[in-house]
Amino acid sequence: MGFYDDMAQVERKKRSNGIGRLVMTSITSAAIGGMVVLLMLPSLSKSGYISMVEPGTANAMSNPAANLFAQPVSVEVTSATVDAVEKTEDAVVGIINTRRVVNWFNEEQVQRGEGSGVIFENKNGKAHIITNNHVISGGSKIQVALPNGDTVDAKVLGADPFTDLAVLEIDGSKVKKVAELGDSGTLKVGEPAIAIGNPLGLEFSRTVTQGIISSLNRSMPVDINEDGQDDWELDVLQTDAAINPGNSGGALVNIKGQVIGINTMKISKTGVEGLGFAIPINDVKKIVGDLMQYGELKRAYLGIEPYNLTSVPRYHWKETLNLPNDVKAGVVISKQPGRFSPAGKADLRQYDVIVKLDGKDIDNGAQLRKYLTLNKKPGEKMEVTFYRDGFMKTTTVTLENQPSSN
Repeated sequence: MGFYDDMAQVERKKRSNGIGRLVMTSITSAAIGGMVVLLMLPSLSKSGYISMVEPGTANAMSNPAANLFAQPVSVEVTSATVDAVEKTEDAVVGIINTRRVVNWFNEEQVQRGEGSGVIFENKNGKAHIITNNHVISGGSKIQVALPNGDTVDAKVLGADPFTDLAVLEIDGSKVKKVAELGDSGTLKVGEPAIAIGNPLGLEFSRTVTQGIISSLNRSMPVDINEDGQDDWELDVLQTDAAINPGNSGGALVNIKGQVIGINTMKISKTGVEGLGFAIPINDVKKIVGDLMQYGELKRAYLGIEPYNLTSVPRYHWKETLNLPNDVKAGVVISKQPGRFSPAGKADLRQYDVIVKLDGKDIDNGAQLRKYLTLNKKPGEKMEVTFYRDGFMKTTTVTLENQPSSN
């Protein structure tokens, strides 16, 4: 290859590089120009230089170029959660508890507490509401705040401090919505849970919070008489849906808008979040009938005064009760049962230590009372296993009706 051939090749490379630079410059200029036009579209439209119309309209058909421009649209947003809330929220009401108390100076004062309730029935002109016992406890006057803003007087049909449930009755003429009660026995951990109630009072009425079912099987100890011993173990659902003071008695709802629990409490400690609890609706269904018919929950009656063995000083386990070393828990009969009580008729005595009922281990008085309430009925027989003077014994008790507390 000669000198002139080399020069010709160099010249061809120069022309090729020049064309490449020209193409890149053109593409870059076009991109920048397009961006400038897009940024100026709103101003050009307002000035009338171009027309931006909705595609598919008469103006768009007469001006096809207008279809080049995208238009914002209005979208109606719905979800299963929204549907569930709309189905139930008007059946959730406010509960107003008015108490009259006398202070140290013998002056009468009026205290007002507010909670929530769920309308579950409306027939024969009367509407019935589920709420917590602690929401209405001690009230001299109970009222219900309806979703339409009206406030009506309520009658307490029945209440039970152990299960923390109460049923109220109001005039049903202004009630427009009744909640559908679901089946808490079909719940699964992780499924959605929606809490509806009045946190912090009626100012935030029918507030909605959402979470999941965190656990199906929790037992919360309850000390009714504040003597340091648990009187009851309340079976509850656990949820991380926000539950605050005032939510008590309100609805815990599934994604179908069915009430699956009655909100009752939360764990309130520094650093603790998302620990709320509700009474399973299947337990509620078992109890409200008695509350409406009798004013209280009918329980099978054994006729003893229980005392937790774990609360007895260890010295007396051996010296007074003469228990074997393998006994770790149970219920001590603290006083001699009445002669004609079910326990007395079965020859149960003071200082006997009950460890089983119908073969089921019983560790404390709360479990004993719960077993009698949920598993036995007046008139039924029950096998009691106990220790006396170091020996295990068994007797059969015929249970009776719990004496009325009224």
